[in-house]
Formats: sequence, C-alpha cells, structure tokens
Amino acid sequence: MGDFEGILETGSVAAAELAASAAMARNHKPCPNCDAQMTGAYCAQCGQERDTHRRTVWGLIKDYTEDLISFDSRVLRTLRALLFMPGELPLAFREGRTQRYVPAIRLYLFVSLLFFLFLSATGIALMQFSIKMESYKLTHDAQGHVFRTENGKMKPDKGLWADAKGNVYAVESKDAEKVTGPIAIPEMKADGSVNNNISNTPVFFQRIGSVHPNLTPQQRASLASAAKGEQEEIDKQSNNWFEKGIYGATQKLQNNPAALNGPLMTWIPRILFLLLPLYAIVLFLFYVRKRKSFYFVDHLVFSLSVHTAAFAILIVAAVAAQLIDGLWVGAFVFVSLAVYVLLAMKRFYAQRWPITVVKYLAVGFIYSTFLLAPALAAAIIASMIWA
Repeated sequence: MGDFEGILETGSVAAAELAASAAMARNHKPCPNCDAQMTGAYCAQCGQERDTHRRTVWGLIKDYTEDLISFDSRVLRTLRALLFMPGELPLAFREGRTQRYVPAIRLYLFVSLLFFLFLSATGIALMQFSIKMESYKLTHDAQGHVFRTENGKMKPDKGLWADAKGNVYAVESKDAEKVTGPIAIPEMKADGSVNNNISNTPVFFQRIGSVHPNLTPQQRASLASAAKGEQEEIDKQSNNWFEKGIYGATQKLQNNPAALNGPLMTWIPRILFLLLPLYAIVLFLFYVRKRKSFYFVDHLVFSLSVHTAAFAILIVAAVAAQLIDGLWVGAFVFVSLAVYVLLAMKRFYAQRWPITVVKYLAVGFIYSTFLLAPALAAAIIASMIWA
C-alpha cells in the first residue's frame, strides 16, 4: 500500500501542477510583443509592459490626475527636487537614481512649454517696447561750448562741441578747447533748432495692451514726417533687406509696443535650446581634469536642470510682475538664479567652496557675456527682421 499511496500522491501533485499551469495560461495573456507567457507586470523575455494603457479619454484623465496629485508621485518629487534641492536632479542621474525623477530632457521640455503656454493663456507679453521721444534744443557760444535746453532748463553738454556753423561734434575731453580730432554728428545741429531723441525701453511680463507709446500728437506727426523721408531713402536701396527689416519693425513699435512679442516667442525657445550644449561645453572645459568622473552627458544634464529651473523662476516672475514693480521682479530673477546655480554647482561637483565660487563666477561670466547676451540680441534682431 505504501508504494500505491506514493504513486497517488505523485500523481495528485502532477495533476495540481498541470491545473495550475492551465490556470496560468488561461489567466495570463501572451506578450503582445514576443508572444511569451506573461506572469507579471512586464514580460520576462523582452520587457514589454503588460498594461498597454488603452483607455478611454476619461480613464486617461483620471489616471493622470491621480498620478499628479499623489503626494509621492514622480512629478511632485521631481518638482520638489528641482525647486528646493539645487543640483539633486543631475546628481541623481550621475549616481543612477533615475527612476525617482522625470528624465531631464522631458522635464526641460515640459517646464519650458508650460512657461510659454502660461504667457499665451494669460495674455502676458514676454517683452514689449515703450517708445519715448524727448525734444530738446542745442545752442553754442563763441568758444564752441554746447548748451542743451530741455523742459525749459538750459545746462551745458560737456560731451559735445560745435563750430561756428552749428555743426556738432562728439568729444572725449571735458575741455572743448583742447579737443583733437572730434567726431562729427550729422543729425545734430547746435543752431537753436529742435532735435529729437527717440528711445525704446523694454518692458517685461506685462499684459498686452497695458504698455503705450509715450508720444504726444505733435511727436507722432514729427515722427511720421521724418519716417516718410527715411522710407524713401531706404526704398532706393532695394538690396538692403536688413535695414528695411529693422526700420519696418521700428515703425510697427510706434503703434504697437507688443509687435515683436510673437516673433520673440518663436525665436527665444529655439536659441535657448541651442545654448544648452554650449553651456555644457563651458562646464566641461572647467572640469576637464575630472573628465573620468564627469562625462560630457553629466554636464549636459546639469545644463538641462539649470535652464529648467530658470524657466520655473521666470514663471514665478511673470506672476509677480503683475503685483509689484518690475525692478523688484528683475532683482528677484537675478538673485534667485545666481544663488540657485551656485548651490547646484556645489552639490553636483562637490568641490570646496573657494574653488566652486571661482569656477561659478568664471562660467557665469563667459556664458552670460559671450553666449547668452549675443543669443538674446540675435533673437531680438531676428524678430525685428521677420516681424
């Protein structure tokens, strides 16, 4: 009986295994990618996810909302690290802790897109130009000293000198009698006639329509008369497309301070995206001795993190600009970015504070002077030409 009972026991175990196998085959669908049996959330053969996320629109909205508002969601963890832990995101990438956070390139695209969508939805212009024209008269005495009369007040203009015919020259010396080789200024006359000085002042993060040209009806008429003559002169130079574009944009700004906002919203994202690898190259050169520890991709992820934080700070600045003076907003942006980048470099590169500060100042100067400023100027010029 013992052998018979053993055979029965073995048979029952085999039957149970067959039944379990059949149940698993019935309950687990084959992998849609390689047809292997899937017993978990992912295929053991190819890594295909079991859930292919085929849902109704309402189901997608529900899942996205739950993920977003979850206190421990990947998005919130990433945003907390981005805003309050400078340098954590690139450090996590370098250390291989990538599953906790949203990938750097995806985060950059999301936050930058959010910034421009926010401006568009709220009607806030990235940049507007307030045109102001100041009228003044220039006169001179027998020694050639030039005097400026503005708003009924006369004062000497020590940077100018005039000859007997009233032709005005720029001088470097404060003593006009000792000037050698003055530079002529053809558009100025020190003969008591009215001169106009036109200035374009940029205004950031204000609602479209809230900025108006500071021009009186008389100044508008004067500008229109002068513009007619300038337009005729430019039309004669049919091949000078650059000058035509700049002049045309200037004329548009006289009537619409937000005329360049649309082109700027197109050009600035493109130019900033090109600056990402350039900033990484500057970092790589300053940390070239640590190239075995920091690959170029590490510097690139750091660049992505810093520029993403810049967009997040600009979103806050755009909101703050509706409530407080623009000078305070500008100071907030400058100080916040400066402190953020310094702390990020210290955390990510983990060098001593003196070395970190020196490299921070050098990298910041090179980037802002030779890369960022020319790039933004190029964006403004491109916007004026193709406005």
